[in-house]
Amino acid sequence: MTRLPFKQVDVFTGRPFFGNPVAVVIGAEQLGTEEMQRIAGWTNLSETTFLLPPTQPGASYRLRIFTPRQELPFAGHPTVGSAHAALESGFAKAANGKLKQECGAGVLDLSIEDAGGVRRIYVRAPAPKVQAVETSLFKGARAIRVDVGPVWVVIDMGQAESVDALQSDMAAIEELSAQFDATGVTVFGRSGNSATPIHVRSFAPAHGVPEDPVCGSGNISVAAFLRETGLLKEFGPRYTARQGMQVGRDGQVQVRVSADAIEIGGEAVTCVDGGLRVA
Repeated sequence: MTRLPFKQVDVFTGRPFFGNPVAVVIGAEQLGTEEMQRIAGWTNLSETTFLLPPTQPGASYRLRIFTPRQELPFAGHPTVGSAHAALESGFAKAANGKLKQECGAGVLDLSIEDAGGVRRIYVRAPAPKVQAVETSLFKGARAIRVDVGPVWVVIDMGQAESVDALQSDMAAIEELSAQFDATGVTVFGRSGNSATPIHVRSFAPAHGVPEDPVCGSGNISVAAFLRETGLLKEFGPRYTARQGMQVGRDGQVQVRVSADAIEIGGEAVTCVDGGLRVA
C-alpha cells in the first residue's frame, strides 16, 4: 500500500463546512485514469482532483478533475480548492502572486490576492461558448446553453425567491441535460441585496450530483449569460453571488467580468489533512 497526501478543501468560504468541498490527491503520478475515477466515486463529492507534475511549459502543475461518474476538462471550485491545496502543501509555489494550471481546458491563469488577512484565489475561465435554447421545463424563462468545459443550461428565474423556492424534478433535469448535451441546469435570480445581488443554484443529476452546493462553472456560466444578454449592467462588472443555502451551505463567489474575460474566485479552507492509501 502507498500513502498519498490528501486534503479535503472547502471552497468559496472562509468557514469550514459552509462551502463546497473538493477532495484533492497530491502527487498522484502512479494512479491511472480508472483508479482516479474509482477514488472519485468513493469520495462521492461533486469533484475529486489529482495534482500532478506539469507537462506544458510554464505550467505550475497539472490537474485532473473527476465527478463521481466522469472526468471534466475544467471546473471552478475544484480549480480554486486544488490551487489552495497545492500552495498549502508546497506542491506548487506562486510567482508574483500567479499560478498557471494545466488541465483539459488548457493552461489557465490563476491569481492569489491577499487583503486584510483574507486570501482569495481567482481563475480566469475558458472562453464560454453560448447558444440560446428553449425549454418547456422552465416556462417563460430565458435559457442559454453555456459551454465552459462543463456545459450548463442557464435559466433566468427573475427573483431570488423563485430560485430559493424551486422544487427540483431530478428526472426532468436529467432529461433536459441529455437533450442539450449538458452537465446540468443552473438557475439564478436577483436578491435585491447589494452585498450578494444574485442567488444561484446548480443541478447535475446526470453526473451523480443532485445539487451542487457552490458551483464555480455554474457561476461562470451565469456571468456569461449576463454579458451575452446585456443584463450585466444590473450588477456591474464585479459582484458576489451566493449559493448553497438550500443544502445547508453559504458559499460566496466573487465574479469579475470584462468584454474578453470572466474570472471567479473566493476563499478556501482545509477541513481534512491526511493521507490516502492506494494499492
